[in-house]
Amino acid sequence: MTKGEVITLKDGRLKVPDKPIIPFIEGDGIGPDIWKATKRVIDTAVEKAYMGQKQIKWMEVLAGEKAYRERGEWLPEETLEAIKKYRVAIKGPLTTPVGGGFRSLNVAIRQKLDLYACIRPIKWIPGVPAPVTHPEKLDIVIFRENMEDVYAGYEWAAGSPEALKIIGFFKKELDVTLSDDSGIGLKPISKRGSERIIKKAVEYAIKHNRKRVTIVHKGNIMKYTEGAFMNWGMDMVKQDYGERFVSEKELYEKYNGKIPEDRILINDRIADNMLQQILLRSDEYDVIVTSNLNGDYLSDAAAAQVGGLGVAPGGNIGDNIAVFEATHGSAPKYAGMDKANPSSLILSGALMLEYLEWHEASSLIRNALEATVKQKIVTYDLARQMEGSTEVKTSQFADAVINNYESFVMHI
Repeated sequence: MTKGEVITLKDGRLKVPDKPIIPFIEGDGIGPDIWKATKRVIDTAVEKAYMGQKQIKWMEVLAGEKAYRERGEWLPEETLEAIKKYRVAIKGPLTTPVGGGFRSLNVAIRQKLDLYACIRPIKWIPGVPAPVTHPEKLDIVIFRENMEDVYAGYEWAAGSPEALKIIGFFKKELDVTLSDDSGIGLKPISKRGSERIIKKAVEYAIKHNRKRVTIVHKGNIMKYTEGAFMNWGMDMVKQDYGERFVSEKELYEKYNGKIPEDRILINDRIADNMLQQILLRSDEYDVIVTSNLNGDYLSDAAAAQVGGLGVAPGGNIGDNIAVFEATHGSAPKYAGMDKANPSSLILSGALMLEYLEWHEASSLIRNALEATVKQKIVTYDLARQMEGSTEVKTSQFADAVINNYESFVMHI
């Protein structure tokens, strides 16, 4: 068997060999079931798209329950080192251990590897039951900051010595009065962190010919964190990208409200209003970039409009390191039943292939999965909502996706 090769860097860009070694974490609960299905879908797509010239060499690394059983720790250092070395990885859902020393294993992986951009493309798959009248109008990519805000914050319980000490300091040194029975939280948002996530979103918009980048924030109330996030981003775009972008004010003063062909609109929205905007004016948004907590709300709300997290892909990307993942939980009650919907992980695999610039294989997976849903061949979660559908197991859904490849190979 031909040995795999390491993905390297050249001139600041990934250099992907024909047979890259890619670590995988199968995940907890339903993880092994959906990973087996996803692996077959990805491997067959690569084989079909490149006629055997390219092949992924998978390497299992451990995290979660399997790591604890076999190694006595939830997130072994060797797993993190492997992802650093090989640069691209994919993972199933992980269960956060109760009292295990982690707020969340998923958050720990992101923070330890500095995967500061959580990327969630959200687009309706025709045929998937959705709670809105026109789910097809929503086609957005959300860039959520992964490292700062409340996920990197600190908090102290009401009445604790630490909370009382902070309250006393605020009152004495800053003339700020807080109730003594207050819990205290601290959320950091930095200029560096803000600029790099917004730059990531801007670069994505340029590369993928997207026409709008919207910065979402709560700066009308939190002016020096959320508001600064927006201001730092706007200043960076103006300084680094100049004439490539047009502001909303310029759009209406100079261009009669129509975005010029050679420009991208940069605008902003208040976070609570944005949750309404994606419902009522879905087709007016394209690339959305926001802080951590806002992105948490917005990603799930947007995914609900197109059928839920079960069909939503995700990736966590830093500077030349990326981990792609299922966006839903581990659903332990369905573990080992060959029943769960693998679409989120399959589509995350397609997102990973796009990141590798193996676009042919990525498109093949997306097209075949959409065709499978259109044929109403679906797992139980969708079958119970789709009249006239054929309910299949996780493995059978993968079979159906693979069987649909032939319809699209000729168009690659």
